[in-house]
Amino acid sequence: MRAIRGATTVAADRADLLGDATRELIGEIVRRNALAPADVISAIFTVTDDLRSDFPARAARALGWADVPLLCTVEIPVSGALARCIRVLLHVESARARDAIVHVYLRDARALRPDLAGDDRPR
Repeated sequence: MRAIRGATTVAADRADLLGDATRELIGEIVRRNALAPADVISAIFTVTDDLRSDFPARAARALGWADVPLLCTVEIPVSGALARCIRVLLHVESARARDAIVHVYLRDARALRPDLAGDDRPR
């Protein structure tokens, strides 16, 4: 089992933007890590407290993750933290070595992990 992190941001608190950004983030994690739907064990989504229009899990369910346990929660409100941010922690079945996992940071969330943000190689 491996854990994969990812994050992205939205320009405004709108359900359509949250859904689009979440689907893009999940799609990139799946693509860059060559995951099959059956590989996903569970997902924990967090959002900053300025995002209240929808659950990121709703977008994951729309992608077909109906049988995957999903949880949404709110990030702790640290002063100066990145605004309008969606984060995910995926637990997946994978035989890959830990250093072969590709964590995905998109849009303004690249600032959270600049050391990983440019890693867009499919593996």
